[in-house]
Amino acid sequence: MLATTLFLTVFPFAMIYSALTDLLEMKIENRAMIVLAAAFLPAAYLAGLPWPVVGMHLLTGFLCLCVTFGMFAAGWMGGGDAKLIAATALWFGPTMLAAEYLLVSALVGGGLTLTILVLRSHLLPVTGVAFVDRLMEKDTGVPYGIALGVAGLYVYSHSFWLAAALG
Repeated sequence: MLATTLFLTVFPFAMIYSALTDLLEMKIENRAMIVLAAAFLPAAYLAGLPWPVVGMHLLTGFLCLCVTFGMFAAGWMGGGDAKLIAATALWFGPTMLAAEYLLVSALVGGGLTLTILVLRSHLLPVTGVAFVDRLMEKDTGVPYGIALGVAGLYVYSHSFWLAAALG
């Protein structure tokens, strides 16, 4: 039971770490996605997922990686965001959890983007706090990893993964 709980805490910590590094550095570390993806198979085994279901989760993660890589190549999103979406899709698989994750990410990301745009139009980047000043610069992107992390935590909070960790 302890091993299951340990493996299933990887997901929330990866979401929090990704959101914070994107906020502070405008970068989502590859190590977060590597740990997230690597922990999936042991977590799936410990949670008792049947192998055909595990295969569908792997396929979902791969398809999301292909789609988001195309979006990255087109300049529509950052590379870290693309990899984080794919690693998260690996955990949620071809379920309504994945659809909910994408919807909540879009809603939170839209709110985050609008908030940053409004703040940029009213504030100058002169707070003395490096990451805040960087966010206020008009040429800086939006740290969408925050929205992806929040959405991941929200969906995880009522997923079968949490039930497996607690059960």
